[in-house]
Amino acid sequence: MSGPKDDGFAAFVAARGTSLLRVAYLACGDDRDAEDLLQTALERTYRKWDRVRYDNPEPYVRRVIVNTAISRARRRAILRIIPTHAPPELPVRETDVDLRRVLMDALRALPPRQRAVVVLRYWEDLGETQTAEILGCSAGTVKSQASKALTKLRSAIGAESVEGLIRNVHA
Repeated sequence: MSGPKDDGFAAFVAARGTSLLRVAYLACGDDRDAEDLLQTALERTYRKWDRVRYDNPEPYVRRVIVNTAISRARRRAILRIIPTHAPPELPVRETDVDLRRVLMDALRALPPRQRAVVVLRYWEDLGETQTAEILGCSAGTVKSQASKALTKLRSAIGAESVEGLIRNVHA
């Protein structure tokens, strides 16, 4: 039996699910993990739907996605700490490179907080204030994290490519 809570939540998921899945994918960089991340965020949102639905629920879900992605990345980073005697060899890039793949690889290499800022600021086209609210930090922190992230992306990809990739990523 479905009630008004179920109907409202189902309508929200139907309307915004694809956009939220994109945010989850960009936050973690993997299709399966993105689906799990979104499922976790929607489950947590459903439990609090009576309180969340009166405001705009999308920023709440985005915040849950980003915070969960950061928590998972921290846990995985701790599990990956294995001493090595020699650094692993880096793969050589082909001359005919899929720019989206290169950008996603560079994005995955960013620390979780910087990745979250880049996703929210540049993919979701949110302002500094909105991004700060979602991440629970100040606008200054968003600015500094974005600056550091773009510097890392420029060094990984090439300075001239980063701005073009960010502008054309929605294509």
